[in-house]
Amino acid sequence: MHTTARTTLRLGDWQLDTISGVATRDGGRIQLEPRALALLLRLAERPGEVVSIDALLARGWPDVIVSQDSVYQAITSLRRQLGDDPRQPRYIATVPRLGYRLIADVSATTPLGPVAESPGVDGSPSGSDRTTIDEGREGREHRPSRVPVRIGLWLVVMLLAASAVAAYQLTRPVNTETPSMASLSVLAPARLQTLAVLPFLDLTDAMNEEPFADGMTEELIVRLSKVPGLKVSAPTASFQFKDKQVPVPEIARSLGVSYLLDGSVRKSERTLRVSVRLLRADDGFVVWSDTYDRPHEDKLAMQDQIAGEVTSALERLAPRATDSPAGR
Repeated sequence: MHTTARTTLRLGDWQLDTISGVATRDGGRIQLEPRALALLLRLAERPGEVVSIDALLARGWPDVIVSQDSVYQAITSLRRQLGDDPRQPRYIATVPRLGYRLIADVSATTPLGPVAESPGVDGSPSGSDRTTIDEGREGREHRPSRVPVRIGLWLVVMLLAASAVAAYQLTRPVNTETPSMASLSVLAPARLQTLAVLPFLDLTDAMNEEPFADGMTEELIVRLSKVPGLKVSAPTASFQFKDKQVPVPEIARSLGVSYLLDGSVRKSERTLRVSVRLLRADDGFVVWSDTYDRPHEDKLAMQDQIAGEVTSALERLAPRATDSPAGR
């Protein structure tokens, strides 16, 4: 049996390896987490169509009971890695109360070489078709090594196969849930020494909570900058990336930090929900996250409370005085 060819999915100006989860663009490279890859492939199976939150939950968290917040956080992180702006999306658009849809142009390329033989329609030539192709290759030594393939049955089958690989990665006996603070040292071998707080995203339906989101960002910067041993980028440095489509590793290199803190704000009739994530800057992986629900009568008090709780959680990762040579 032949070896299955690795397939690259083109999403807008990104090239995505559907097996490894590595995406490249203009020399830049990002590594998608298995869940983010699974969600992106699920959206790519129906480009332009709305995919429900429940469908995304089923794909990203098979056989695990989690809340819809898990999807919201994963999509926000995915957008950040792709450099997508939810206000003016180029890749993933929010459909309020329904789900998400992939709006970027989607196509696929595959190497001209052996592909897996499997029963049924999989887009690979077999029988007389394969013979015709082999005969037709004579005299065409300069044919490009990769050819674009139109969205259709072949692409759907390819995406389903890639999704099966992603699903296997998600169901392996490895803890892929957001780690507790006790396990952060495994994912984050270096202590939290340099950090930038990125402008929080306003994901409310009316998108009218931008002042609150900006205030939440600034309050976190103020609080975290007081943690001993932790250097935090100034607000002017962080806010230059507001509404910019820049991947996480590029932001981190520009600011000279090893971790990024980002978040989002959503609203129900009586409650504001603030989701916060700590990202490892070199690859964009989420190493800690939490969600805070508060009544939105007193927004200043809410910002103060949430900033205090986040700071208490993250200062456990910051270097202690006894960690320095002088303290030994």
